[in-house]
Amino acid sequence: MTAAPGTLLLVPNTLDALAGPRPAGALDRSLPHDVIRRAASLAHWVVENAKSARAFLKRVDAVAPLALPLPSISIVELPRPPKGPGSAARAAEFEPLLAPLLAGHDVGLLSEAGLPGVADPGAALVAAAHGAGLRVWPLAGPSAITLALAASGLEGQSFAFVGYLPTEAAARAARLRELEAQSRRLRQTQIAIETPYRNAALFDALLANLAPATRLAASVGLTLDDGWCRTETVARWREARPALPGDLPAVFAWLAP
Repeated sequence: MTAAPGTLLLVPNTLDALAGPRPAGALDRSLPHDVIRRAASLAHWVVENAKSARAFLKRVDAVAPLALPLPSISIVELPRPPKGPGSAARAAEFEPLLAPLLAGHDVGLLSEAGLPGVADPGAALVAAAHGAGLRVWPLAGPSAITLALAASGLEGQSFAFVGYLPTEAAARAARLRELEAQSRRLRQTQIAIETPYRNAALFDALLANLAPATRLAASVGLTLDDGWCRTETVARWREARPALPGDLPAVFAWLAP
């Protein structure tokens, strides 16, 4: 008898995984116990980075013992996203990753931080699973994007996550003006992220290019003891600009009047 296909479980990771050298806190502070229990039961994983995934599973084991010894658990890294055209021809890359599902095993998909598939290359595996008719199921956990939006006090009924902005100054300035005009026209909150060491550069660009009356929210180190969230007009930020750490993830959101 052929086994019923397994489920691709989207397992959330903590946000402190990208928080520099700070010691990791207890896993059950950020993740529901049922999520940790289900993670502990899995023998197959697809992840961004195998080393950090093993560190995550060691934290899982401290709360809910792993069903198998860590060396016996299959941990496979996602294929690297293509840098140019041709992404439509990638289906064959994911066939080996889907094989355990087709054999009847549940598979965990793990991001470096937050929810898999959200600002994350794991979305390609989720799409492949849907294309193969396999069941996909998200587990509850933190997302820096939605936490930052909730803490901002900005428009939560209409928002757009725009990801990473250009790093070249002129292109970044033009993109910011375009997004601010869209925010004003649609009354839509715009949300962006950056690699932590570029936090200060992006913050400076936001203050330089957005209108004084635009409200700008910065959420730094979400879920961490030394994290903070603050929303001010651009004019107010310019009067008292805080230093942004270069080793903590940050999310920026803005809404034009």
